[in-house]
Parts: sequence; C-alpha cells; structure tokens
Amino acid sequence: MTLGRRLAAEFIGTAFLLAAVVGSGIMGERLAGGNAAIALLANTLATGTMLVTLILTFGPISGAHFNPAVTLADASQGGVTWGVVPGYLAAQFSGAFAGVASAHLMFGEPVFRFSRHVRAGGAQLFSECIATFGLMIVIWGCTRLRSAAVPFAAGAYITGAYWFTASTSFANPAVTVARAASDTFAGIRPADAPGFIGAQLVGALAATVLFRWLAPPLPRDAFAVIVPHGQTGDPRA
Repeated sequence: MTLGRRLAAEFIGTAFLLAAVVGSGIMGERLAGGNAAIALLANTLATGTMLVTLILTFGPISGAHFNPAVTLADASQGGVTWGVVPGYLAAQFSGAFAGVASAHLMFGEPVFRFSRHVRAGGAQLFSECIATFGLMIVIWGCTRLRSAAVPFAAGAYITGAYWFTASTSFANPAVTVARAASDTFAGIRPADAPGFIGAQLVGALAATVLFRWLAPPLPRDAFAVIVPHGQTGDPRA
C-alpha cells in the first residue's frame, strides 16, 4: 500500500471512531432520560463494536492504528519507520476532529465547542494509565501470538474498560484532544487533556517494555500492529 492510501485509511478510520464515540454519547444521553448508566452503556456498545469493524476494514491497509500511542509504540519496536510517524499522527489527529465535527453536525450541535466536562484528579490520570497499558498489552499480546484476534480483542477490551476505569478509557491522545472540542456526554475539559495524554503515553510505554520482555523479539513482527498490512512491499516502509 502506498503511504497516501495508508494515511487516508488512518484519517477515515479515526474519523469514524470519533463519530461513533461522540455521536453515540449524544444519542445515548438524549434517549436515556437522565439515566447516566444507560447513556454510558449505549456509548460503550457503539464504540466497542465500531472499533472492531474499523480494524477489520482498514487493518490490511494501514494497520488500523487510529491512535498516536499505538503508532509511537510500533515505531519504537521497528515497525513503521519513524519517517512515516508524522504523517500517521497528522492523519489521526485531523481525522479525530473531522469525526467530532461530523457527529455534531448530525445531531445539530455546534461544529466545535470546548468541553466543560471535568475529568481531573489523580484517580482519573491513574485510570488513563491503566486503560492504555491494558489496551497496549492486548494489542501486543494478540499481535505476537494470535494476530487474527486483534480486532475483536481490542474492541472487547475497550468495551470492558469503559466500565472498569474511572476515566471511561480514552486510551488515545487523538481521541482525547478531539473530545476536548465536544461539549457533550463524551467530552473532556481542555485543561484536563494534557494530563490524560501524559498518562496514556506512560501506559503505552510500560506495556511496550513489558511485552518486549514477555514475547521477544518484537522488531521482527512489529509491522503487524495492529494487523498485518502493506503486503505489497516492505511492510515496515
């Protein structure tokens, strides 16, 4: 796959992921009649199932990272080259904002509005570290040992992590930044976003170091994150 096609896949996939996160949050909140648990359940199911379908769809093209933490971890282990990382990150962040804007337009909300949803404190930051650590060990473990299961494992993990983490498992810097521009159920106050991103990167690093020891050597197979892609040439190009 050419780099342009891979970046397009990352942009579109991330956009649909954020449209699912934000759109299902708005729909869930509107239909739940004030029941936050029902709204969160709707948000959870839509996000988890959408993640599975997006990885299955775009995985063979770009690896279906949709997440700067995944891209950085992949590059650190000799997967995608560092030269393509800026392009991947740009596609992910711009796609995330496009997804938020699309969800807002579908539901008649302002295209962008800073969130007032407070997600502050040590418990929230620790939750994000754990959430991202867990996501990355699922990705690394399945990639190394049963790559066909990655789409389902990643989607199932996020579905579960919405409920066992206090932060509802953002686990993705692009998702975090874009959700700061959504004053809806899924939003996060811009002031709280940097702490979330720092915690996410720490969690991703810890998981990557752990799996380099648990299932070495990663460099040989790192290009398969999240799923094998780029088979028309050198997959690490």
